[in-house]
Amino acid sequence: MKRLLLFVFLFASVTAFSQDTLHFGNWTMRGKLSMNLSQSYFSNWSAGGTSNLTTIGKYTMSFDYKKNRHGWNNWLDLALGYSVFLDTEPLKTEDKIEYITAYRYELHKHWYFTVLGKFATQFAKGYDYDVDSTDYISKFMAPAWTDIGPGITYEPVDWFSVNLSPATAAWIIVNDEKLADLGSFGLEPAVYDTNGVLVSHAKKSKFMFGAKMMMVLSYEIVKNVNVGTKLELFSDYLNNPQALDVNWQVLIGFKINDWLNVDLQTTLLYDEDIMITDKDGNTGPRTQFREFLMLSIGYAF
Repeated sequence: MKRLLLFVFLFASVTAFSQDTLHFGNWTMRGKLSMNLSQSYFSNWSAGGTSNLTTIGKYTMSFDYKKNRHGWNNWLDLALGYSVFLDTEPLKTEDKIEYITAYRYELHKHWYFTVLGKFATQFAKGYDYDVDSTDYISKFMAPAWTDIGPGITYEPVDWFSVNLSPATAAWIIVNDEKLADLGSFGLEPAVYDTNGVLVSHAKKSKFMFGAKMMMVLSYEIVKNVNVGTKLELFSDYLNNPQALDVNWQVLIGFKINDWLNVDLQTTLLYDEDIMITDKDGNTGPRTQFREFLMLSIGYAF
């Protein structure tokens, strides 16, 4: 864990030296590094409370190519955060690796032929802290999601675009035998005989083929207040196509000055293949929701 955190902070430190948008011929590079921090301390506090430190590091980068009608857009989004309570093990609060790439060819004004690909996973092991803080339920490449497909993009203005890919190939990867055998993240579980003896391990990946829609918006609604949102919908033709997988992310940023921001971030997920057990012991697909309100020290280039 210490090596992983050191790598993330060294990577962020190196990139932070650039101060402006970088241009390399037909290439353009932009990035943003931010550190979100909160801290509480209690000593002989009669109402109770636990001293804690919470920090989330975030790094985003775009690397784009444009020449005549051809374009290649790349987007990288990294985040890792932990909370520390006294002498307990750190509790993970945020963990994200997401890379989106798209080749674009301009067909007509505002319309593009696009080949869109995405890869997403996480850095570190994850735990269900309400149940067990020692037995992991996720890790790097378990799960990982990747997809690629041709489609059409409509971009009427520079702050809004929508892409429709009607023939998208997608994979869920669970590169961990224990998690795969449990049938985590929509995989078929391992096969056991009537005595509970393992017959065959589960496959570590699942293939899907369907239609995908991605809508992206980033707009300054009033001065120093920016709203960004990314909505992804996927329908698997091969399995229950009427059930849509949903990934909806929203970020509202309030700019205080050049380096200080207040960010409200939400993520809503729904996938019928992912089973979640509630507090009453009922297992089934659930709407997943997460929200962060952060004071962010950021640096853009």
